[in-house]
Amino acid sequence: MKSVTIYTKPGCPYCVRALTKLADKGVEITDIPAAFDPDKKAEMLERSGGARTYPQIFIGDTHVGGCDDLMLLDRSGKLDALLED
Repeated sequence: MKSVTIYTKPGCPYCVRALTKLADKGVEITDIPAAFDPDKKAEMLERSGGARTYPQIFIGDTHVGGCDDLMLLDRSGKLDALLED
């Protein structure tokens, strides 16, 4: 299974929802609290192509987007395939 990196903001309900969905899938998650760390936020902006909302989710090197995008992938049956090596 591919590793997942998620840039989060403390107290963000969308971040919690995305983290919960990924944990339920048994995924190894690297959670990077970026909202109040200028270097991590700059890293997130660069990797995401300028997306500023939280969370920003990456499966392997693929930028998924935010929580809504993750949930859409799951509902469409594409998330499991994306998570596989």
